[in-house]
Amino acid sequence: MKTELPMRGETKVLNPEARASLPGEFIQLTDGFVHYELGGPENGPVVILIHGFSVPFFIWDPTFEVLSRSGYRVLRYDLFGRGYSDRPHVLYDKDLFDRQLVGLLDQLGIERCLAVIGLSMGGVIASNFAVRYPDRVDKLILVDPAGFPLKVPLIVNLLLVPPLGELLFGLVSGKTLERVVGDVFYDPNHVHSFAEMYRPSMQYKGFRRALISTIREGVVRDSLDVYRQLGQMDTPPVLLFWGEQDMTVPFKFSTVFISLVPRTKFFPIQSSGHIPHYEHASQVNPVLLEFLHET
Repeated sequence: MKTELPMRGETKVLNPEARASLPGEFIQLTDGFVHYELGGPENGPVVILIHGFSVPFFIWDPTFEVLSRSGYRVLRYDLFGRGYSDRPHVLYDKDLFDRQLVGLLDQLGIERCLAVIGLSMGGVIASNFAVRYPDRVDKLILVDPAGFPLKVPLIVNLLLVPPLGELLFGLVSGKTLERVVGDVFYDPNHVHSFAEMYRPSMQYKGFRRALISTIREGVVRDSLDVYRQLGQMDTPPVLLFWGEQDMTVPFKFSTVFISLVPRTKFFPIQSSGHIPHYEHASQVNPVLLEFLHET
């Protein structure tokens, strides 16, 4: 087993005892245990929810609830390195996240799904899945997808340099990470309750190592090739939501995405940051349900 560099605030280990005390279900895949939740009727059309760079699957609470009540079989899960899924010592690249999704669906006996919905980095993973396995997904829904060449502060570029990145990130406090995550909101009133939900999973060892590896592998900032390939396909139909005040993946990139995938049905959301489905569920959910109902 590789030795973990000490990371500030990471004091717990995900092991059988820890998993037994945590909510949700766990399933073992090739790369480790995955934390997931299934909701809605067992015979309902399957919809997959994929979260983004660091915040685990609770980010989908409003969407999970409305889809489950509307007759869909809804699956959400924590990406490796996040939430309560394992933090394997591997490269956190598109292949890992694709392998995780395919393995999870296969283990659960899900051969095909009505829709895959991806938020931020989850949009890259969802799009990559649709490109690689077009016979397994009918519709694609993206919320403020990542994967564009973003300008980032110098400190983020320093994280690309091993072992300097590990040393620097190991000094960052949990409060600092919570403040960064708080930037996803347009309305600051959400930040406190959001941080309370985010904090527990950050305490498990390997969380920051996974984030650093994901940055280095270019999943967040270098995935235009996935969208180009998606745009060259005739299917699946694509629905795109984007918060107009998004500071994480700026709204301007919506035009880039649409230029690459012209068949996109686009719904900008006013007075919203990076997670419009969470801040403005009352606007997003009706459009989402209508798109799912379309034949």
